[in-house]
Amino acid sequence: MLTLNMTRRMALAAAAAFAFTGPTLADDTQVLDSVHFLIPGGAGGGWDSTARGTGEALTKSGLVGTASYENLSGGGGGKALNYLIENAESNHDTLMVNSTPIIIRSLTGVFPQSFRDLTLVAGTIGDYAALVVHADSDIDTMEDLVTRFADDPNATAIGGGSVPGSMDHLVAAMTMEAAGQDPLQMKYIPYDAGGKAMAALLSGEIAALSTGFSEAVALAEAGEVKIIGVTSDERVPAYDSAPTMKEQGIDTTFVNWRGFFGAPGLPEEKLAQYQEALSRMYDTEEWETVRARNGWVNIHNSGDDFQTFLENQEKQIGDLMKKLGFL
Repeated sequence: MLTLNMTRRMALAAAAAFAFTGPTLADDTQVLDSVHFLIPGGAGGGWDSTARGTGEALTKSGLVGTASYENLSGGGGGKALNYLIENAESNHDTLMVNSTPIIIRSLTGVFPQSFRDLTLVAGTIGDYAALVVHADSDIDTMEDLVTRFADDPNATAIGGGSVPGSMDHLVAAMTMEAAGQDPLQMKYIPYDAGGKAMAALLSGEIAALSTGFSEAVALAEAGEVKIIGVTSDERVPAYDSAPTMKEQGIDTTFVNWRGFFGAPGLPEEKLAQYQEALSRMYDTEEWETVRARNGWVNIHNSGDDFQTFLENQEKQIGDLMKKLGFL
């Protein structure tokens, strides 16, 4: 039987054999010889595309010599998290990608660790949330949706693509709370596929859908939905016809960030190199190509700023989950 360590060594060997080697540039361009990306989920997911896209930009720009990748899924991200902590001393060359679920799953006890058990490197990108309605809906603004909700909460269901207590649910609840409504009265219906959610919108089973902004833009450009509110501070250039919640008098913001963590006890020199490489990456054409291709929003929080951001989001999500009865 293969042990986890044996399996991991085989994966590392395979990754190294196929690692992309960046162009040969001057020594002052390259920051790191190599980076190994630990991905807590399977191929094709958001964590996977973020790690591989970042590795592509770093190597093609010459900031990093080679990049390798390892998918270690399981436990809602807990398997990779636990491995990085337990094998910290041998993983100084590793960056683990993660996002908002590390906060939610830590709060709900899916795994006992939190971001505080890791070395915080940097947040790099984000995807705002949005509320959308069907293109033919008579709801055109957040005021329309809130008014309908106030009149009959049970008949104004909001759907999402994930389970109760997940990001889609929490975003809808915090939006209604900021609009002066009782989030406990909100009827949330989860769906396991975009097609089912769209069918629910069309049939009137739900009045609105809570989803990621990039997904909302794709649906809006296809003529299927209207975006009635985005959880950004300002309108997003990628689709600037979509109004923010704040400009409609609903004082709430939210971003599903993605970023990178190192093993606990990571040497300061190594941490500084990771942060320098990621910071300089934003000025490269290679990164802009990757970012535009994926529809990501640049949200860079490094070091102490990253920690402050995570602590604030943890409090925001934790307070709401307690109110909703999930904690």
